[in-house]
Parts: sequence; C-alpha cells; structure tokens
Amino acid sequence: MKNLSGNEVRSLFLKYFEERGHMVEPSASLVPHNDPTLLWINAGVAALKKYFDGSEKPKCNRITNAQKSIRTNDIENVGKTSRHHTFFEMLGNFSIGDYFKDEAIPFAWEFLTGEDWIGFEKERMYITVYEDDDRAYDIWTKVCGVDPSHILRTPNNYWQIGEGPSGPDTEIFYDRGEKYDPEGLGERAFFEELDNDRYIEVWNVVFSQYDAKEGVDRKDYKELPQKNIDTGMGLERLVCLMQDGETNFDTDLFLPYIHATEKMAVKKYEGDNKMSYRVIADHVRTVTFALADGALFSNEGRGYVLRRLLRRAARYARKIGINGAFLHELVPVVVDNMKGFYPYLTDKCAYIQKLVKAEEERFVATLNEGEKLMNNVIAENKGKTTVISGETAFKMYDTYGFPYELTLEMAEENGFTVDEDGFKAEMEKQRQRARDAREDAESMGSQAIDLMNFEEKSEFVGYTERTCTAKVIGLFVNGVKTDEFDSVGEAIFDKTPFYATMGGQECDNGVVVANGFKGNITDVRKAPHKQGLHKVEVLEGTLKVGDEVTLTIDSARRNATCANHSVTHLLQSALREVVGTHVQQAGSFNCEEYMRFDFTHFEKISDGDLKRIEAIVNEKIAEHLDVITEVMDVETAKTSGATALFDEKYEDDVRVVSMGEFSKELCGGTHVKNTAEIGMFKIITEESVGSGIRRITGKTAMGAYQEFKDMEAMLWRLASAFKSTNIESVEKRVEMLLAENTEIKQANGQLNSKLLAFEADELVANTVDYNGVPTLVVEKSGMDVNSIKNLVTTLKNKAKSVVVFVISSEEDKVTFVSGVTSDLNAKGIAAGNLIKEVCSLCEGRGSGKPDMAQGGAKDINAVKNAIEKVLSNLSK
Repeated sequence: MKNLSGNEVRSLFLKYFEERGHMVEPSASLVPHNDPTLLWINAGVAALKKYFDGSEKPKCNRITNAQKSIRTNDIENVGKTSRHHTFFEMLGNFSIGDYFKDEAIPFAWEFLTGEDWIGFEKERMYITVYEDDDRAYDIWTKVCGVDPSHILRTPNNYWQIGEGPSGPDTEIFYDRGEKYDPEGLGERAFFEELDNDRYIEVWNVVFSQYDAKEGVDRKDYKELPQKNIDTGMGLERLVCLMQDGETNFDTDLFLPYIHATEKMAVKKYEGDNKMSYRVIADHVRTVTFALADGALFSNEGRGYVLRRLLRRAARYARKIGINGAFLHELVPVVVDNMKGFYPYLTDKCAYIQKLVKAEEERFVATLNEGEKLMNNVIAENKGKTTVISGETAFKMYDTYGFPYELTLEMAEENGFTVDEDGFKAEMEKQRQRARDAREDAESMGSQAIDLMNFEEKSEFVGYTERTCTAKVIGLFVNGVKTDEFDSVGEAIFDKTPFYATMGGQECDNGVVVANGFKGNITDVRKAPHKQGLHKVEVLEGTLKVGDEVTLTIDSARRNATCANHSVTHLLQSALREVVGTHVQQAGSFNCEEYMRFDFTHFEKISDGDLKRIEAIVNEKIAEHLDVITEVMDVETAKTSGATALFDEKYEDDVRVVSMGEFSKELCGGTHVKNTAEIGMFKIITEESVGSGIRRITGKTAMGAYQEFKDMEAMLWRLASAFKSTNIESVEKRVEMLLAENTEIKQANGQLNSKLLAFEADELVANTVDYNGVPTLVVEKSGMDVNSIKNLVTTLKNKAKSVVVFVISSEEDKVTFVSGVTSDLNAKGIAAGNLIKEVCSLCEGRGSGKPDMAQGGAKDINAVKNAIEKVLSNLSK
C-alpha cells in the first residue's frame, strides 16, 4: 500500500479515470443550482442529475469527479463514530449509457489493488454482490480473481428509490486486521454484516439497469434501454485506510484542525475529549466550504444548518476549555490544507473568517441572553416543581438558539430535571411541520402538468426587436391547456420580444393585437421548457391557437428597466474597487422604478465610501462607455475576466456584457447601448438584509433626478422656515442652531451641577449600609454624562467612604455612573466591576476604572433592580 496524503489520493483517483477516457467534472457548488429538491449537494451523482435525467447531454458519456458534499441528517453521530461527517468528498466514476459491469468492476479492482495505484493487498479485499447478480459474481471471481470465500451474496445489495431506474450494486470492503477486532469476531463480522471497525466498506458500484414499478416483483422489472454506472467512494474513508488512522479523523484531512484546536484548548486530544475535537474539526470544514460556496448564516434552510453546526462546535469547545469566539481562527487552517484542489478558498478566506467571527460573537450574546432566560425560568419554578417542561426547553432551543445540552446543565446545577420526552415530542412536531410544508410545495408543482408537457420551441428576439409578428402556439388557463380564451390566460408564441422575469430583471409589459383581438400583456415568466409564458388580459375579442398576432413591448418601461439593470453592473465594479474584491453578487432586482443589488460584505459601508461608489458610477455614465454584448463559450468568457455568479451553472454559450474596460459580466438580461443612456445614478439606501449580506437600492435617469428634486424641495422648505431667500444658507443656519443648543445644554448642565452640589449634603444623608459597606443610590432625570460624573465625585468627597450610583434617564436611554472611594478600593470593591455586573443583569453595556465607571441601558426599572441586586452582594 502506498503512503499518500489525502490530496495525493484525490488526484490519483481522477488521474486513473481520466487516463481511461473519462471527462473530469469539476466539483460543483455545495449550494444546488436550479434544484429545489436538495438543500445541499449530498453525493457525487447529485451534481450530475442533469446528465442522468436527460435534461442535458454531457460532452463525454464517461465522467469522473471528486464532489464536495454535505449531509446533516445524522449530525448527532458526528464525533461519536469513526466515519460520520457533515462535509465529505465523494470520489466517483460514472457511465451514461457507455460501459457497464464488464468494465466498471475491473476499473474499481485495478485502482484499489494495482501496484501503480492504491496497492491494497488483494487477500484483504472482501466483496458483496446482489444475490441474483450472477454476472457481477462471475466478473469478481473469474476476471478479477477474487477468492469466492471472500464474497457475500445478499438480497440487500439492490439500489432503488421508489419507481424508476434501479439495479443491483456491489460493495468493496477492506479488512483492517485483528487490531480493529477487539471482540475476536473474525470473518463473522463481515458475513453476518455486524457493525464493526475491521471490515470497512470502501466503494459502492451501482448498476442502474432496471425500471422499478410499484406492485411489481423485482424479478419482473423490465430492463432499461440505457444502462448506467454510478459509483461512490468516500475520500476520507479511503485515506483513513491508507494512513492507518484509528478513525477518519486521525488523518491529514483532519489532524491539522485538531492540532490547531489543541493550542487553544485546556484539555488535550485524548480519551473522552476526542469527541469534542472531532466535532470541531468536522464542523469547521463544513462551515468554511459552505460559506465559500455562497451559503450564509440565517434562521432557515441551509443558513440554519450552518448556524446549528457553528453553535454545536462552540458547545463542544466549552467542554475542552475554549470559551468565546475561536472557530474563525481555524478557517485559515482549513484553507491552507485544502487550497491545492480548491484554490478559490484562498481569495475567500478573510471574508469567511469575518462571517464566522461575527456569528460566533452573536452566539456568545445568545448564550448570555439564554442563561438569563434560564435563570428566570428556574426562579419562577423554584418551590413549584423540579421539572422544566419539554415545551420550555424546546422554546429555549428553537426561539432563542440556546442549546438543549446547556439547558440540561443549568437545570441540573439548580436541582431541576428536564422533560426530555416532551422536548423530543416538540422536535417531532417541528419536523412534521417541515414535512407538511414540503408536501404542500410538491403538490403545488403538480398542478401544471400541461405546461410540463408543452415542448414546442419559442424564440426570444427582444435583444434586437421591440415589436414583431408571431404565431400563437400554446394557450393555458390556470396551467390547463386550451384552444382559446376571452378573459385572462397565458400564451406562448413562436417568437417574442417580451423579456421574461429572470436573472433579477423584471419582465416587459405591452400589448398583443390581431384581427379582431386586443389584449394587454401584464406578466411574462419562463415555462418549464424555457419558453416565454405571457399573461394576457383580454380587452376585446378571443385569442386562439394558430392566430397571427403583433407583439409590442412598452418601450418606456424597457428603457427604464435597462438603465436600472445596466447600472447594477457599474455598481458591482465600483463596490469591488472601493470596498474590496471579496464583494460578490448575492441577488438583484431591476424594474422600471428602481434597482436593488445584494452583495456579500460583513459591515455597514461608511458614508464616505458610499459617496465614492456613487461618484465612480456617475463618472462611468458621463464617460459615454459603449455597452458591448458578445456571445462566446463559457470557459472563454471566464478566462477573459468576465465576472460570473459563483454558483451559477451556465450554458455552453453565454452572453458577455462589457462597459468599456470598467465592467465585464456574464449576463442574459437587456441593457442600454451606451452608459450615457443611464442618465444619472443615485443611491437611496444601504442596509443589511442578513448575516454577511448588504443591499443597495438606487435609481437612475428621471427616477434619480426626481430624488434630487425632492431633496432640493426639502431644503427650500427649511430655508423658508429660517426666513432665508436661498438654500445655500441652510447648512450654516443649522450649524448655528446646533452650536447654540450645545451651549445651552452645557450651561444647563453647569447650573444643575451647582444646584446638585448644594443638595449633596442632603443626598449623603441617605447613605445605606449594605453588609457593612456604605452605599448611596441617586436618581436624577435629564442629566448629561459629565454632570453625572461631577455629582458622583462630589458625593464621594462629601461621604469620604462610600459606593455611589447615580442614575439618569431620558426617553429610552438610561445612563448610570458608579463611584467608589479609595478606602473601599483597597478592600477589593471596584466601580468597573460593579458596572459590569449591573450591565450583565439589565442588558446594558459599560466599563471603567476602580474609582469611577459608567454604563448605559434602555430599561430604568431593570437598571435599578440590577443595582440593588449587585449592592446586596457587596460583601461577597
């Protein structure tokens, strides 16, 4: 057996099959494209569905890949078992109607046992085959020379998911020897299919050859006209065998992350601590790759999965002595270990780190908030019950993101138990709600069967024409095919100038006319077979299949939409220039009224940078750049420097839209012919729309002009209020008012301080003894911070020995300052510590020095209660 690294094993596999006529398919994005049935790409074949279902023909019928995959259906087993992962790489070779068993089995055998390849000892190999698959058995024994005593024939070796393609499969196992057989089971472990760590499944080869039908005996299935091969071998498992790792985690695919974690942890990678390290190593790989492929943390879908993984890693980190944010520090380790085969990770490293760190810090805040909520739950139930309900535990988990395990820990520490059965019941209710939602979505998709079966071609001519004559080739009402309609329905024409909503661009509107017929086209979307499906509202007459019609789009609407779409291209280039090259499009919407552009970025863009971005876009508009559209093959387009959506799957030939040397993107939308047609650009808003996603909304041409005119009108209203005859004076008048207001506040604060100094003797008389410590709490509204600090200093000087808190509230803002005299500082009482304690109890923020510190919060009652609680514990 060769001594190879994980990266070398992956490359060797692809080389073997490439030399045998296979096309190497690049690893697809983990985020599925145009496949709503999948949350993640979860197997090698999942990325090739388009070839197997016939929707797309591959350039070569022999394919091989190393496909990154995510599965989270058994997340709780990750770290417990030797071979469970959420992120893994699946090595596979596939045949689309090319070769079959006679080639597939020898391919697998040669790669695993050949001296030039993996070099496993043949006598250590064991095989399973389907009980009736005589051909596979003969190939193994007569062609490959496998000892029949190493072959298990079983009814379990059959691959089938409902109706459709199915077939027998054969699995290849490797015997790791007695070292991994502590119970001395020997070959029984293999032949009785017992759970064990000795006989490890390496490769599964599926022979897709039968058409499965419900209610038909498997022996009576008809053969498929085209037989396919689908194989899968986990890279992590193969590398574990080659490097003789105790588990998959004890290989160079995981150990770098484990060793890096050890440097941050209190407990070492040994004994019961190993599970924590393995969970962290697995989850940081998943999070890094998923974020790199365009997923983001959120409260639903795949974003929720990522949030759960990060929080699970954080929970296990606490068990080995790591508190606070740490996972972001492992991201560069993942990138460095995997960049050889996935070079795109390098450019995304800093971006991923920032997303992970922000999410970790958010979780720390969640934990703090969750602990407060749990303390309230415990306090409310003290003396009433010793059991925290499953419903409460689930609410903590689902609504507040507080891990169930931490609920158990806190409950146990306070003498409570948790109704685990009730918690599981609530979890099952949630899963059922998700299943019901999926079923509803699936049932909705089955209503338009006529549209699904309509395959006649329709040509889009709208890039060059805004009106054309056409023929009606299909009519539908509520998805059902019809020969005619006279009210509202949907129409497909043999050609159309109407752009259908897609790629973030809203559709065209317009009219359709024929002899004795007139209708408005109010919506256009893509039918299942990519024809433009026009919603027609009939004004007069009846529309019939076969009618010759004239289609005309609303040119004013198209012009405005084109301007808003083209400016998003300029905006993206400006963002990358000013903010950074990590910026990538995360969504867009362009319509007649405005444009909206979502992009990856981790913080608010400063006002200064927004002005620069807006200025750059307007400069490019003023430069009258020609907008050139070229059609070229996708690889040429990408190598030419054209920006492409990372997870988009493009056709072989794509449209490349260039605006001078400034912008070059793959885009199928409609655009202006010259940037001057955009007129002008104004940014309306910049905001967050999710973790790591920002959104800019803007307007162009007359829309932007009107925004500027509205702002001008507002300035004239202000000028009128100041009794000024020009708007240039408004800024100066506002500055004067603000300066006057500041002076008045300062004077008022000074007067208040003098008044409070007179009151100090009376206030000091209210000093209260808390466990032998003199304390004083004063509440005064409307004071600024400096006045509060002056009062605290005055009270400390008057009292000589005291802990002071002065609280002042204004609207929804509460400011509080603590002061401690030097004699009490010497006894270990520090104002900074007191403020931190108060803030932790009232959702506030603050800090300071031992003699004086300040904090802020929103709820005056919560602040007062917190101060009282902290003061009552002063002796502790």
